[in-house]
Amino acid sequence: MTPDPHAHAVPSLAPATVAVTAGRPSRVQGGPVNPPVVLSSTYVSRGIPGDEPLYARGGTETWESFEQALAALEGGEHGIVLGSGMAAIAAAIGDLPPGSTVVVPRHAYQVTLGYLDDRAARYDVEVRRVDVADTEAVVAALDGADLLVVESPTNPMLEIADLPALLAAARDRGVRSVVDNTFATPLGQQPLALGADVVVHSVTKYLSGHTDIVLGAVVTNDDRIAADVRSYRTLHGAIAGPMEVFLALRGLRTLHLRVERAAANAVELARRLHDHPAVAEVRHPSLPDDPGHGRAAAQMAHFGAVVGVRPVGGRGAADALVDAVRLWVPATSLGGVESLLERRRRLATESPTVPEDLVRLSVGVEDVEDLWADLAQALERATA
Repeated sequence: MTPDPHAHAVPSLAPATVAVTAGRPSRVQGGPVNPPVVLSSTYVSRGIPGDEPLYARGGTETWESFEQALAALEGGEHGIVLGSGMAAIAAAIGDLPPGSTVVVPRHAYQVTLGYLDDRAARYDVEVRRVDVADTEAVVAALDGADLLVVESPTNPMLEIADLPALLAAARDRGVRSVVDNTFATPLGQQPLALGADVVVHSVTKYLSGHTDIVLGAVVTNDDRIAADVRSYRTLHGAIAGPMEVFLALRGLRTLHLRVERAAANAVELARRLHDHPAVAEVRHPSLPDDPGHGRAAAQMAHFGAVVGVRPVGGRGAADALVDAVRLWVPATSLGGVESLLERRRRLATESPTVPEDLVRLSVGVEDVEDLWADLAQALERATA
C-alpha cells in the first residue's frame, strides 16, 4: 500500500487523531478513503521475485495498513500482525536456547505462563516468577537473566510495574524486554518510549474491540527483532486472515472513544464497589488506596477498564455474583464494547496465588448507571 503523504504533514498528532488517520491509502482522485481488503492467497509473479507480493503467508496489502497504524500509535518503527495474541507472545519471546533464564510476573496471562512453563520443561529454561510490583525483587531477578516479560497492569491482579525502572535495569544488564500492553493500550502507555525492546498485543481485545476476531501483534524499533518476528510468522504459519485484519483496523479507528468511555465507567464502578458493604476488596489503579495508584498515575494516561472485585462470602458469593447478573455477560475475554465478568480461578490453569473469589470485570461502554444497577442487584442476591 502506498502510504498517504499527507499523514506526515503535521509533525505531532494526538493519539486519538493517529488512531483515525494512520494507515490510510494515498490521497488520489477517485481513490478509496479506506484501504481495500485483498482476498488473494497468491500474486502474479514472473522471473525472480523482488519486494512485490508473492504469496500471502509472507505479507499482504491488508496487513500493511493495520501494521502501519498500530506502529504509529505505539511510537514504533515496525508493526507486525500475527494470527493470535499467543502467536505474538511466542514470536516476541523467540527461540530460547537451553539454559536460558526468563523473568516474568507471577500474575500474568495464564497462557503466557503456560507457554514459558512448557519451554522450561522441554528446553531446560529457567522461569523466575516475581512480584512485578516489587521493583527491587525484579531487578535482583534480572541478574544472569536473558529475557524480561512484563505485564502492567497484570492479568488479573492489576498490579502496576515501575516500567521505567525495570526496563532501564534490563537494558543495563543486556536483558531483552517484552511488555504486554494489551490492558493499557497505546493510549494508556507506550512501553517503547519507556525503554522496552518489544511490545505485544492481543489485538483480540481493545485494539479490535468488538469480540469478533482473534489476532495478535508485535511492535518494535529493532530491525533485527522485527526480521526475526516476521520470519517466525512465516515459518510457523502464524498468519492472520485479511478479513480479520480489516476488522481490526476498523476497530482501531474508534479505540480512543471506546477506551475513554470504558475507562471512565471503570473508575466510577470501582469507586461504588469500594464503598459497597457486600464487597470485601476492589482492585483498580484509580482508587487512592490501591497499591498501584501512585505508580499508575505517574506513568499511565488512564487507569484502564478492568476491575477486580472480591465479594463478601468468598468463592460461593463470587460464583453467585456471576450467575446473578443480567446485563453483564459471563465470559472469559475482555476489551470489547460489552461488559464481561468471570471468576478467574474457575480456570484450572490460572495462577494458584490468584484468590479463589476474585471476579474480573471487563468494563464496556454501556451506560454506567445500567451497569451499576445490574451489579448492585447481583451483589445483593449473591451475598444475601
